[in-house]
Amino acid sequence: MSDLKKMYTTILGDHFPMEMTISFGDQTLVYRKRTWKICQKDGSVDERGVRYGENPDQEAALYELVNGNLTLGQCSFIEPKNGLVSAITVEDMLQVGKHPGKINLTDIDNGLNILKYLIDKPAAVILKHNNPCGAAYGRSLAHAFDRANRCDRIAAFGGAVVLSRSCDNETAEALSKNYLEVVCAPDFEEGSLAILQKSANLRVIKIAGIDRLGDFEKFRFIDFKSLIDGGIIVQQSAVNSIRSRENMKPATATWKGKTFSCERQPTQREIDDMLFGWAVEHGVTSNSVLYVKDGCTVGIGTGEQDRVGVAEIAVHKAYIKYADILCFDAHGLSYADMTLEIARGKRDKDQKAAINAQVMHDKAGLPGSVMISDAFFPFRDGADVGIQQGVTAILQAGGSLRDFETIQACNEADPQVAMMYTGQRSFKH
Repeated sequence: MSDLKKMYTTILGDHFPMEMTISFGDQTLVYRKRTWKICQKDGSVDERGVRYGENPDQEAALYELVNGNLTLGQCSFIEPKNGLVSAITVEDMLQVGKHPGKINLTDIDNGLNILKYLIDKPAAVILKHNNPCGAAYGRSLAHAFDRANRCDRIAAFGGAVVLSRSCDNETAEALSKNYLEVVCAPDFEEGSLAILQKSANLRVIKIAGIDRLGDFEKFRFIDFKSLIDGGIIVQQSAVNSIRSRENMKPATATWKGKTFSCERQPTQREIDDMLFGWAVEHGVTSNSVLYVKDGCTVGIGTGEQDRVGVAEIAVHKAYIKYADILCFDAHGLSYADMTLEIARGKRDKDQKAAINAQVMHDKAGLPGSVMISDAFFPFRDGADVGIQQGVTAILQAGGSLRDFETIQACNEADPQVAMMYTGQRSFKH
């Protein structure tokens, strides 16, 4: 066991070169490896790059574009002067903690990828293994974090939090009550850093560019995927073009000469949740289905092979997390710990029974939520999963040969369910 612990605390180092040059036709891009001179407890200074890759035995490096810019067709890309994660300096690491590894950096990056569509309000995104486990708007930044945290308190343990506003003392106090790996914000107000620094291993990172994330909304980047034979697939990154009701399409379909249309139209609240949910969906590994309600995620299903399966997983997770937060609110401990205490005879099993009954009665808070699917439903069974839980509206890509079935499902529901199409899918792999 000691060797396993040592593996996670050992800094691997890397053999990657300090400079990397990529040529695209007549365009030359120059990248420089990011390293940080980090002061140690004994006063010495070490120069370090990325801690390690996805696992402790994988070398990794972070490169920042320092010269050149890429233009492909009509696409423009973020210029070097606008660097975000790759431009993090040692001064931006307000507390180094265990200095960042690859997963920490990609979690922050995906948080920014989501947050750039939510930047108009106080918002918080909590990520784990490059997927959001909670995302929310709030009346204040502290309220946004609390809502995001409560939707999946279990997965948020050891997560990365990215905030849309400067971290104030109230938010810092809320953050400090959780075990987190990373907190990232555009700035930290006086006193907030001292609160966060009570956790010595927490990485606290300032990225001033969060304040202008909205300016990058339509920008793209080049995504490289290296294959095991040394080949590379290159693609342009996705851009979310569903930013208002006008960008959506009515749910209609034609089957054997008959036209089908959703009979109920979404309310403004449902439209707002569709826009919020589609923004969050932009950072979720496919296949995925989300349930959102009042600008907050209720259940997130990620990375499943079939659409009905991921719709069911998102429901299952919503029920588990709802039971956990009810237990924590009422008794100050997790649902899992309560189960363990009951097994040991230290707690009355009626307490657990009461929580279970409340979860079933409330359907884990899913009634009234909006169901978001990153691609079309090939059959109505996926939509039926959400409808059975009480969703009132659905946003999906549309375009299935059997769209008429899903429209029928919405019209047959009691009460009827509204549905809109995006006309685009939002796959992320």
